[in-house]
Amino acid sequence: MFGPAFSSITRRRPFASRRVQVLTLSLFIFAAVALVSRLPAWPLIDYRAFDYLSTIGAEPLPDDGPIIVAIDEPSLAEINVQWPWPRSLHARLISALRAAGTKVIGIDIIFSEPSLPGEDEALAASLGPDVVLAGDETLVTSAQADQFIRVTPLQIFTEKMAMTGIASVGLHRDGVLREMPVYSDGFAAMIAAGAGVAAGGPPPGSLIQTFGGPRTYPTVSYYQALDPENFLPPGLFKDRMVIVGLSLQNAPSIETGGADAFATSSTVHTGKLTAGAEIQATILDNLRLSRYVTEANLPIRQVVLLVAVVFAALLVWRGTGWKTVVLGAAALFMLLAGSYLTLRFGRVFASPMAPSLAFIGIAVAQAGLDYAQERKNRRQITRAFSQYLAPALVEELARDPSKLKLGGEKRELSILFCDVRGFTTISEQLKNDPQQLTTLINRLLTPLSEIVLSHGGTIDKYIGDCLMAFWNAPLDDPNHARHAVSAALDMLDSMDGLNAELKAEAEASGRIHYPLKIGVGINTGECVVGNMGSSSRFDYSALGDAVNLAARLEGASKPYNVSLLVGEATARAALGSFMVLELDRITVKGKTEQSPVFAVLRQKPDTAVIERHEQFLTAKYAGDVNAQRVLSRELAEALPALAGYYGQFHGEPQSK
Repeated sequence: MFGPAFSSITRRRPFASRRVQVLTLSLFIFAAVALVSRLPAWPLIDYRAFDYLSTIGAEPLPDDGPIIVAIDEPSLAEINVQWPWPRSLHARLISALRAAGTKVIGIDIIFSEPSLPGEDEALAASLGPDVVLAGDETLVTSAQADQFIRVTPLQIFTEKMAMTGIASVGLHRDGVLREMPVYSDGFAAMIAAGAGVAAGGPPPGSLIQTFGGPRTYPTVSYYQALDPENFLPPGLFKDRMVIVGLSLQNAPSIETGGADAFATSSTVHTGKLTAGAEIQATILDNLRLSRYVTEANLPIRQVVLLVAVVFAALLVWRGTGWKTVVLGAAALFMLLAGSYLTLRFGRVFASPMAPSLAFIGIAVAQAGLDYAQERKNRRQITRAFSQYLAPALVEELARDPSKLKLGGEKRELSILFCDVRGFTTISEQLKNDPQQLTTLINRLLTPLSEIVLSHGGTIDKYIGDCLMAFWNAPLDDPNHARHAVSAALDMLDSMDGLNAELKAEAEASGRIHYPLKIGVGINTGECVVGNMGSSSRFDYSALGDAVNLAARLEGASKPYNVSLLVGEATARAALGSFMVLELDRITVKGKTEQSPVFAVLRQKPDTAVIERHEQFLTAKYAGDVNAQRVLSRELAEALPALAGYYGQFHGEPQSK
């Protein structure tokens, strides 16, 4: 009865079709992410990932790293001289540091213009090969051309063997300093050379490994370094590299900005800018210890992206669900962990962002497609079964379509047949008014169908005025026999209300009222249930001897003058909930053995009445007509519900 829709909605999508869908989706996501990751703005996403990964468990600060001599607030207050300070003051500092045993002194101040008379000479006199002065390189852009302009210290200083290092740094588009300087004569590189430390040039585009936020490096105030014997521990500067520059104690924030201060990878955690002197110290340690990080080249990034796409495709190859979420989360963690370990121990940064985006894109997109397919299946299931199953059962099937099994399967069912008594007579009387006949049948079958559905039954088919239904398929129903009998009793009760309505309508319109009566037969037994029919047209139905006997019981209910007749298996299963009495034994067409049939009583008779009924059956099976006649009269009075049945054995009119 369910037709082809049953097969189409319960069959899972062909595996080959799903494979094509997953492969197509994976290729599309791979190509899309590969293109998106080449856009100019994408590197900022990768760099932000670098900021977080490179600062997780930041490496410890080297013990022999440079010391910062900070031009800070205490120094400005203690020295109490307007900035810029006299160059003779810097000469005193250099002399004091040299006397304290420093290896090399880097002055992160650009002395490119003459100062007051005598000041330049004082500074020049203190310089030597152990001093590195800062220079600058600036890109000047005009409509005609782009020009790099270098600013270096005055010749009077360079003539004194002082080295010059370019202190310029390049910021990424988001204003964060991450990239190692490309200058071979960079400020930090020249400090390393002055200290006699080999520092190879990093590949272009290498990234800075930070060691912490502002004031990570050991820092002393400028005024303290002018007189280390009185203000600082003995031997602090012995054999150490020193960088002198602006370094405010209260590190400026991104919002307020600051002179010679930059956002670094550590800024994502601290929100603070790092002073230029500390930046140079960090670059110096990256150079001399090879702590800088190189970025993975394009082929490697594409291979990692492809691996992520393949893994995501395998993850959703057969389906998506809660396991997809768990395994997907584990895979993303592995991507992040792999990127972190490669960065930390291999000094190579392979960004996890593009592979993660591709992985999430495939998993989410396929989950969305599966969800849409599932919603479609649920709508189809609801449409296909809403006419045959109770709403609660339809919802259960929609939630779990696997409970539907295609093809035939052996299953114990309780089958119910219900037919209208005297329908041929009614049809003959209404032959000139087919519309009224159709309306009458619909008004009859509607409440009967609703009762079947309310008791969890499945409507198999309508055959004219006959209704066939069964229980325990397609969903399991352990109490299928009891539910079938309960439905049958409610169906019989519904006739009183329907006939009352029809009678009132007939009297109001002057028509003849044709009271409706039904007969019901129920049998329980093993059947084959599933899709029956041809490859182009089939119904979900049940076949088997148990079905034939149920139909026979419905037909036999009329000559036995009872409205409900059930088979032996049904009677046995329903015995705990209803009172049943054996009425006879019948032989089903095509079989030689007899099957007992039973009536269902709403109330249990007295024990004496049951005993008299058993005596009646003994006499009936023995052919003792006289005993039947006597006992049937007595039982007809004791059991009015079966008066029509007993009446046929003592000559009284056979009416219910």
